[in-house]
Amino acid sequence: MSEALQKMRVPFPANQISYLPKGGAKLAYVGHAALTDRLLDVDPGWTWEPLALGPNGLPALDESGGLWIKLTVCGVTRLGYGDAGQKKGGDAMKERIGDALRNAAMRFGAALDLWHKGDLHGDEPEPEPAGMAPQYVADWQAFISEAGDMDDLNRRTAEAHAAAQEVKDRDAYACFSASKKKRAAQLGATA
Repeated sequence: MSEALQKMRVPFPANQISYLPKGGAKLAYVGHAALTDRLLDVDPGWTWEPLALGPNGLPALDESGGLWIKLTVCGVTRLGYGDAGQKKGGDAMKERIGDALRNAAMRFGAALDLWHKGDLHGDEPEPEPAGMAPQYVADWQAFISEAGDMDDLNRRTAEAHAAAQEVKDRDAYACFSASKKKRAAQLGATA
């Protein structure tokens, strides 16, 4: 995809997003003016044309009253479809065109985050930690074994236990408890 076409994928700023009440929720969308502004920024020579013309030379509608168009941006053409819902007359045709333009522009990446029902580019869930690497376990054991007194031993062991809990490593946790017990015996105390 060309650098210019990549600009179509840039999320729209909040001030260019409108909301339409639909089924008890708010449907976010980008209006005709904001989309036209984006198209002009990307390619001042962009064009659209109906996929078919009727006998009168005007855009032909399909059997459902919808309009198929071809949108060309930076020399690349994509199809789009628009309908007018329950609107009639000239307002209906303007609605079809705007809807078809938004639909076709979405195929270039425009406002994809608004078309998607969830979080399109949300972070992937982090994988569950697989436990502590053996070298880290050894480092924590050495850290515990260097405690100078019981207070220091308790603090060091608590830090090691917290690290083991963070990665859900029960074996490392148990290992640190055993290291504490061993160091406590060396210090002449009981863990």
